[in-house]
Amino acid sequence: MAIDRTFQFGEDHLTASIALGLAHGTITGIFSEVCLKNVNASYERVQRIVEKGDTVYGINTGFGPLCNTKISKADTKILQSNILQSHSVGVGEPISKELAKIMLILKIHALAKGFSGIAETTLQRMLWHLENDAIPVVPSQGSVGASGDLAPLSHLFLPLIGLGKVEYQGRTISTQELFKQTGLKPLDLGPKEGLALINGTQFIAAHGVMVVYKLQHCLRHADIIGAMMLEGLQGSMKPFFKELHELRPFKGNQHVAGRIRTLLQGSEILEDHIDCERVQDPYSLRCMPQVHGASRNAWLHLKELLEVELNSVTDNPVIINDELTISGGNFHGQPLAMALDYAALAASEIGNISDRRIYLALEGNSPGVPKLLMNDTGINSGYMILQYTTAALASENKSLCFPASSDSIPTSLGQEDHVSMGSISGRKALNIINNVEKILAIELLTSAQAFEYRKPLKSGIVLDEIHTFLRTKVAFAENDRVFADDIEKGIEIIQNHEIIDLVESVMKEKELTWDAPHLDEFETY
Repeated sequence: MAIDRTFQFGEDHLTASIALGLAHGTITGIFSEVCLKNVNASYERVQRIVEKGDTVYGINTGFGPLCNTKISKADTKILQSNILQSHSVGVGEPISKELAKIMLILKIHALAKGFSGIAETTLQRMLWHLENDAIPVVPSQGSVGASGDLAPLSHLFLPLIGLGKVEYQGRTISTQELFKQTGLKPLDLGPKEGLALINGTQFIAAHGVMVVYKLQHCLRHADIIGAMMLEGLQGSMKPFFKELHELRPFKGNQHVAGRIRTLLQGSEILEDHIDCERVQDPYSLRCMPQVHGASRNAWLHLKELLEVELNSVTDNPVIINDELTISGGNFHGQPLAMALDYAALAASEIGNISDRRIYLALEGNSPGVPKLLMNDTGINSGYMILQYTTAALASENKSLCFPASSDSIPTSLGQEDHVSMGSISGRKALNIINNVEKILAIELLTSAQAFEYRKPLKSGIVLDEIHTFLRTKVAFAENDRVFADDIEKGIEIIQNHEIIDLVESVMKEKELTWDAPHLDEFETY
């Protein structure tokens, strides 16, 4: 795989797309001399604290409610190894290898800033794991999202001391087996290193990276598929006029309206019913800019907060300089927890309105489009039951929308008496987005079926190309068949971003440009 560029850990500005590039191997991460100088200076500061015997949390004290328990100089290293073991209490199915890799990337970047007292050897070993694709196995449950993601980060770094498991060369193996294959040996962690490794928001933030990535693609798909459904049901273009959205200029609304205007440019279908008697379309068609746009605004909010988090120091204590060490709360996940809950709701609403458009397509109230999207019904059920599936998925998503960040259960014998539950916010948001992808796949199939009944009229260039492409994957349905097979193909198209890529390719070939404001904000992450 070709390397596009390099990224300097601890110095360059990290974004969600760069984190994904590092995870996928299209960007390579390095440590500069300046970075390593800062890291070593911070490490030396910790050694001086130990030598002087000053009481500093996590360096020569116990953790959490044991913060007043002084640890002898001789035991400070044992303390750091013990914390990785005692805090490795995660349960549940492991997170994906991709997510664990992103966690590792985010932690390397945070520690490389030189405020955490980590040793260069420890940082280099972490980079070795990334470069050699030896990714630790991390259980999905067990973090409350304050004091950092303690349990998942502990599992992430057990391999540094010879424990835990890794995914390596296509297999899940013990770290001991990894060491036999590679000749590596366990690290001897110094004072504060164990605490620096497990204190932080990298589990929450890694989920945030994936939410930003996957939700953006859902939002793009929703506009494209919604535009196709608008054509199939001969909806009005007026609700997307620029003049309307200048009177209520939310960025997301304006952006979505502009995208749909571009997709419908030059449509014969629109021209065919420009003087029809229908006064107004149902909300699921007419209000796409407002509903899709509100979800766009929520996505933008998460993206902006996540970018701050990705470039922050979130462990504790923080070593500022020789005179100042601060035990604070940068590990608390609340800033991302609330935004992830907001993004989860935004994603759910995209699925909700998509299900409503599917239902609308089945009613048979649009001239030329038969009930249940099939002419010979009775013996055939048509597309009736596909909407049952989207109804089930939309309802499941609604049940997942309770904000995890609204809850807090005290931990650590009351020392940690308010926690964010942001890890749950992130996991729920991804579950909802995965369901939305399936709903959009079904809307893609139903919108294409409705679109078929508009022939021989043509739509805009882009939508016609999408319909032609889709028919190479899924045939027009004249009779009932096993629609689960069609749905699987639709999901694959959505997850592989084939439609999005086709849209960009066609627009480039035809020299079209998006008539959509705020492109830079909504199309980059």
